[in-house]
Amino acid sequence: MTARMKNPAMVLPDAMKGIQHLLGAAGQGGVSQEILELVHLRASQINGCSACVYGGVASAKKAGLSDDKLHTVAAWHESPFFTDAERAALELTECATRLADHTGKAVPDDVWDAAADHFGEKELAAIILMVATTNFFNRLNATVEEPAGATWG
Repeated sequence: MTARMKNPAMVLPDAMKGIQHLLGAAGQGGVSQEILELVHLRASQINGCSACVYGGVASAKKAGLSDDKLHTVAAWHESPFFTDAERAALELTECATRLADHTGKAVPDDVWDAAADHFGEKELAAIILMVATTNFFNRLNATVEEPAGATWG
């Protein structure tokens, strides 16, 4: 499989700089790298972005996520391997990624409240920024059909 075109973030290099700044900012929110990687991986799974799922697994392994979590993140609701904080972050990720799937509020109050029970404002900002940045990158990659394992640069 080959991409339809070079990745837009590489065609327009300032875009990649912006993405890197957003990812760097998310890393400054005090959330563990493991949770940020879970958030990235789950959003990428939902969006069907093979390049981001592939890269997300590699990054998650590097961050120290267990194989148990990596193998079951798509089915985290039924998996015993996740902490309550990880579950709250994953639920927030799913709602923020599937904005149109809920009637009323995109992120229901109970989902927000569960996340806020585990994370402060700065940490929530980091998680939301990671979800948004991942969704942005997923849309770039899915549109151009970026294949898993693609390298840029």
